[in-house]
Amino acid sequence: MILRDLSNVHIINEIRKKPVVIIPIGSTEQHGPHLPVSTDSDIVSFIAKKVSEKTGFLLLPTIEYGVSFEHHPFFNLSIKSNTLQRYVIDTCASLWKNGVKTIIILNGHHGNQKAIKDIPSKVAKIHGTRPRVFVYSYWHFMKRRFDHAGFVETSIMLAISRQVKMSKAEKGLIEENLTKKDLYRLSKMASKSFIAATGNGVWGDPTCATAKEGRKILGEIVTSIVKESQTCLTGKSRKLHQ
Repeated sequence: MILRDLSNVHIINEIRKKPVVIIPIGSTEQHGPHLPVSTDSDIVSFIAKKVSEKTGFLLLPTIEYGVSFEHHPFFNLSIKSNTLQRYVIDTCASLWKNGVKTIIILNGHHGNQKAIKDIPSKVAKIHGTRPRVFVYSYWHFMKRRFDHAGFVETSIMLAISRQVKMSKAEKGLIEENLTKKDLYRLSKMASKSFIAATGNGVWGDPTCATAKEGRKILGEIVTSIVKESQTCLTGKSRKLHQ
């Protein structure tokens, strides 16, 4: 249920029935030569909408700018970590004042995690409000290992978007032959300069991606998030995929 499409009276009635809201957060940044810079925002928006449809939770507009400085000098529209954090904290406080008791922050960009992980505790500390705030990154709800413009993201985008240019897809950094030590070193490097770590801005191999696989991955993610959101409302939780 998309909040921006509803009237004041409709929103108030929905909050009274089910006071739960989803806030999707994406990014605007390079995703290799074959995917649009909107990829993270497109994926998290799609997932959040499907979860909203299945649960009846109110859905806020996606925040399409994130913490993506590591992608310089390739294209990125980035905001500072504390800017994103404060924006979301203030949004949570405003939702609380409007009667929302539970907030699910659904993250679609790895670089946002540091900014949003402490939001649940900071909302109460800064504003004195006490909504239940849960922070999820969608890739923790799938069994496949996450990538960047690789097989997973490209497959998902093939399933939901017409903006994928598969003729331009190229392999990037491949993990298979890396030791744990090498992978850790490259991950640390990527957090500061994604281009230095990958060369072309791609982590993984998108060349074999398919829409069919993308639909399968999306189904797994949406089903798992719906289950998790239902259990969190009852005070229970499950162990997420790492």
